[in-house]
Amino acid sequence: MSYYERHVFFCCNQRTNGEACCADKGAQDMRDYAKKRVKDLGLAGPGKVRVNQAGCLDRCEEGPCVVVYPEAVWYTYVDRADIDEIIEEHLQAGRVVERLRI
Repeated sequence: MSYYERHVFFCCNQRTNGEACCADKGAQDMRDYAKKRVKDLGLAGPGKVRVNQAGCLDRCEEGPCVVVYPEAVWYTYVDRADIDEIIEEHLQAGRVVERLRI
C-alpha cells in the first residue's frame, strides 16, 4: 500500500524566458488554497491525501496544471471553485472531473 492514497502535484514553475508558465496564473496561491482545504476537510495525512508543489510538469501551455496520482489524471483550473470541484469530486468521491481534465 502507498504511503498516501492520493498525491496531488501543482505545477508552480516560473519561467523567465517569456513562455507560458503556471506561476503566472496564480498556481502557488491555488496550491496553498488546496492544501488548506484538504487539511480542513480532514483529508490530509498518511493514508489519505498529500498536496505538493512541483517544478515544471511541462504542460504549462495548457493552462495551470495539477496531476493526481496514482490515477495520473491531469487537470487545469481557473479559480477556487475549480479546485473545490477537484477536491470534492476526485479526492473525496473518486470521480474524475472530465470538464477540467487535460
